Amino acid sequence: MADETVTRADLSEAVYQEVGLSRNESAELVESVLSEIADTLTIGETVKISSFGSFSVRQKGQRVGRNPKTGEEVPILPRKVLIFRASNVLKNRVNGDTAEEAANADGLDSDKPFQPTNTLPPIGNGTLYRSGS
Repeated sequence: MADETVTRADLSEAVYQEVGLSRNESAELVESVLSEIADTLTIGETVKISSFGSFSVRQKGQRVGRNPKTGEEVPILPRKVLIFRASNVLKNRVNGDTAEEAANADGLDSDKPFQPTNTLPPIGNGTLYRSGS
């Protein structure tokens, strides 16, 4: 397993190489996407990225924990936690399955081209499409 971590700068560079935007535009695009994901999670909505996975927020209730040094009971306050669930396509890809096997794992027909179900507004208008809106 690789010990390298992918950073925002790495993502920006990948966008620059793949899409052909300027380095500044690539960095702004990455920041915009990450900001939109964070903003959506902050208001408690789920973010679903097809063939990748979904991010959601779950509320955890108060419970009693223990201090491992003293054994003393300590209350753990209620809090929100972030959950990421990888799609079957991503799980299969990580496990080395071919793209066709990974696509079929989610019930997608690899012989048919992708047909979007919704039209997204152009990027840069300050609001992105949300399926629940």
